[in-house]
Amino acid sequence: MTAAVFFGCTFIAFGPAISLFLFTIAREPLRVIFLIAGAFFWLVSLLLSSLVWFISVQISNKESAAQQKGLLIFGVVLSVLLQETFRFGYYKLLKKANEGLLTLSQEETMPISIRQLAYVSGLGFGFMSGAFSVVNILADSAGPGTIGIHGDSQHYFLSSAFMTMAIILLHMFWGVVFFDACEKRCWWAVGLVVIVHLLVSCLTFQNPDYTATLVPAYVILFGMGVWAFYTAGGSLRNLKLCLTCKDKDFLLSNHRPR
Repeated sequence: MTAAVFFGCTFIAFGPAISLFLFTIAREPLRVIFLIAGAFFWLVSLLLSSLVWFISVQISNKESAAQQKGLLIFGVVLSVLLQETFRFGYYKLLKKANEGLLTLSQEETMPISIRQLAYVSGLGFGFMSGAFSVVNILADSAGPGTIGIHGDSQHYFLSSAFMTMAIILLHMFWGVVFFDACEKRCWWAVGLVVIVHLLVSCLTFQNPDYTATLVPAYVILFGMGVWAFYTAGGSLRNLKLCLTCKDKDFLLSNHRPR
């Protein structure tokens, strides 16, 4: 049972992201490096937020359920704000790194475009976020006991895997929109990304009502996907050409740096 849960949840949660990695990133060492660096930045943000939350719990009244719930909400909000702060810091670092690579290569164009950096770093954030989510799922699957034996939902593992998949893809979309907004100094879009991230994170407080969690999350996922698509220069015309394999320039591997 544990093996089936492990492989099932892992393939659902990471299937789309792994496919994107294999087809658009794996063959380019520079993109792989930036993806790993993005994952590291997310990890550092989690470490800081966990440290603050741990200290807050230790100095709080552990007998007060209301206070502990408030600290949990505080921890989620703090984690989101730190993640987006580190995303901005990573954007600034990538700009400097790209300028350095441009100087070393002595070419007229950037070795990797800002749009590509946004996509790669967002996927790196998503991979690390998903990895920690799956670890929690597997910890619960290890036992003891069986999910649902006391009348709880039987769909815990499946719902958690689909939520993890949504979060991974959302990080990718948030990265694309966030970086583009920073480039254009469109701060309202940056703020909207942060608000949407907060909203999705707070949806998890609706568990175990998984319908109230997954349905809004996937509506937001679709909306952010459309926004990121047009932000990256997409259109209905080149989407049609891409789906019919007639537009090679639309593929990320052939995307021209700007």
